[in-house]
Amino acid sequence: MADHLKSGLERPQRRRRKMQSITMTDVAEHAKVSPSTVSLYLRRPEAVSASAGSAIAHAIDKLNYVPNLMAGGLAAASSRAVSIIVPSVRNAFFAETVSSMQTALRRERLQVILGHTEYDEREEEDLVRTALSWSPAAIVLTGLAHSDATRRMLSHSPVPVIEIWELGGPQIETAVGFHHAEVGAASARHLIQQGRQHLLYLGARMHEDQRARQRCDGFLAAAGEAGVSVDVMQHPAPASADVGAMLLSEAMQTRPLTDGVACSNDHIALGALFECERLGIAVPDRLAVMGFGDLSFSGACNPSLTTIRPSGDLIGKEAARLIIDHMAGREPPAQSVIDTRFTLLHRRSS
Repeated sequence: MADHLKSGLERPQRRRRKMQSITMTDVAEHAKVSPSTVSLYLRRPEAVSASAGSAIAHAIDKLNYVPNLMAGGLAAASSRAVSIIVPSVRNAFFAETVSSMQTALRRERLQVILGHTEYDEREEEDLVRTALSWSPAAIVLTGLAHSDATRRMLSHSPVPVIEIWELGGPQIETAVGFHHAEVGAASARHLIQQGRQHLLYLGARMHEDQRARQRCDGFLAAAGEAGVSVDVMQHPAPASADVGAMLLSEAMQTRPLTDGVACSNDHIALGALFECERLGIAVPDRLAVMGFGDLSFSGACNPSLTTIRPSGDLIGKEAARLIIDHMAGREPPAQSVIDTRFTLLHRRSS
């Protein structure tokens, strides 16, 4: 009995295997180079000979080595990571820019760390503080509006800062984008050229989305200069087809003379087109509709949507080029501006 109990108590226990910690020295020994060469490769692979780089890459892959970015040798220098902070990862505009940027940076062995703020300056502040603690190769912010704390942190940091998607305001260093007020003005002028005399701007989340607000302001200014009747309707929710349909329905009840509508983006415009079809409003004969963004559905709508293409892809490529140039020692002029412009696409809806 005792022997039976003893044998039960002495059953072998399952042990958790401790994972072996692979160090930079291990990689160096495997690649037959010095640890300092491995460190240099991790920071600046272009500075290592092709043969050494190939041997180190093979060793890293073979040993499943993951660099410790908190180690003094790497943390003291800029990492190979670029922090990109956008208002929303759901927004197709920013997705195009991030994708374009990532493709270009990947060729230079630079990795992207993506954060989104939901248009909250305090959230952006927290993301910037975290990013700076990792000594990124660069920080990319969306727009020119930031909290005072964010501006102070970045102005006292050696990390390059690129602001994208907006021009025309106080910038930290380099800005890549376009003037949103000019987009709004171009929309108004287009509708007026089509003979529209009672204009309406439909917007969403403009209390938070300052770029949408700027487009609206540009629209109002251009219409006012032309002596054309103009009004604004907006909704606090994020832009969607549902919001566009709701705003258009209300507009037709409260502003029946409206004959030209510009929308803060293509999602709003799509909802307006759906509502026009539901209400039996002929587009463009009775009502002209235009959007902003040239999203994937814009050319396939019925009728196809007149819109403005903002060159989000080019913004990403130019921002990546600036980062790569900086790492190669080619600095842009202080407070430099790259204007990527925009294109008005005249389609059937206007």
